[in-house]
This record gives sequence, C-alpha cells and structure tokens, in this order.
Amino acid sequence: MRQKTLLLTGASRGIGHATVRRFHSEGWRIITCSRNPLPDDCPWGGEDHVTLDLSDPSDTINAVGEMQEKLGGKLDALVNNAGVSPKGPEGERLSTLDTDLMTWGKVFHVNFFASVVLARGLKDELAAAKGSVVNVTSIAGSRVHPFAGAAYATSKAALAALTREMAHDFGPLGVRVNAIAPGEVETAILSPGTDKIVEKLPMQRLGQPEEVAAAIYFLCSQESSYISGTEIEVNGAQHV
Repeated sequence: MRQKTLLLTGASRGIGHATVRRFHSEGWRIITCSRNPLPDDCPWGGEDHVTLDLSDPSDTINAVGEMQEKLGGKLDALVNNAGVSPKGPEGERLSTLDTDLMTWGKVFHVNFFASVVLARGLKDELAAAKGSVVNVTSIAGSRVHPFAGAAYATSKAALAALTREMAHDFGPLGVRVNAIAPGEVETAILSPGTDKIVEKLPMQRLGQPEEVAAAIYFLCSQESSYISGTEIEVNGAQHV
C-alpha cells in the first residue's frame, strides 16, 4: 500500500507537534514547514522539511515548487495549523484601536493567506490523492476573547469563511476541506488568567493537544469521507 503523506504548517509545538506525533504513529509520512530548520534529532525532520516564512507572500508562493518536488504527485492531507497572535509590550491583548497596519498584515499573511496559497498551489497533488484540507481556526473567531487580539480573531473568522469557500471549490476535485476550532488547550504558551476561563467551562478542564490532533486526524481519514465544509468545535462546550 502507498504510504500517505501529510503536509503540516506550525509543527514545532503544541497542537502542531501533537498532530505530527498522531499521524506518525499511524504510519504517515510527515512533511513539515516552518521558518527555522528542524533540530537534527527530530525523528521526522531531514529531507521532509521545508523552511519558509509564511508571513512573506513571496516566500510562501516560491516554496510551493519545493513542496511539489517532495510530494512526487500526491498529497493526502494539508493541515494549515500555523498561527500568530501578537501581544502588546506588557503581554496585553491588542485591540482594533492599538494594532498597527504592519501587524495586521503579518497576522493575516500567516493565519489566512498562506492557507489558500498552499491549498491552491497544491490542488493537483490533493486531487490526485482525493485528499483532505484542515484549517485550524479558533473559538476566538466567533466571539471576543480576553487574550486573543483583534487581528488574530478576525483572521480566524476569515479562515472559517475560507473553509466554506474552499469546500465548495475543491469538492469537484474530490478534495474535502474542513476546519477545527480549538478552545483553551494546554500548551506552553497559555496566557495568565486562563484558569479563570477554565473554571467556567462545562467540562471544567483544559483540552489536551492530543485531543485536538485526534479531531484533525479524523477529518483526514476515511472515517469522515462525506464531511466537508464544516468547522468542528474542540473546546469542551465553551462555545455553548
């Protein structure tokens, strides 16, 4: 049987790292993308890594050719997980009143534009494999969040809308496009005060990166073969 291939952005920590581990355990080949080279001791590094800056439109577009060479014609899953959420000098949330235009541009290039550039650039490889695209959005895309800034939140809302558009456009190619919207997930970059949010969650605990990775894997597997154009909330009922 042909080994399936995953292309993942934002693989170095948190949800992305857990996603790599899950797909690796299922026998998939993993191709990762980030601004920096992977450490030498990384078990899925080496030749299966593309170094690029997703905040740079030209760099992102130019990297598609390198990805195509590594793929060799077929891509079973593209997971657009990379995201940035800038903070103020004291770590405070940046609102619409104090986010400068350059910051807006950087956030949208990483969180939104890169997703459509990669999916469109690799549409032939996705179609050849009847593959799946998963965009990682956020609960902040549907409500004001105490820690996520305005640029981050609106970019994630735009990514949810993009998911619907892509599902419509890629469907005739045999490619499914979905999104997952995580809530409060236990990673190394949790904001101070998250414990106050957790107290009010119906499940009264943080989500684990592995739980989000499981949802991503489901949307890339044949178990979800007739699911497309949806956004799955992974937040312990935080959205209700």
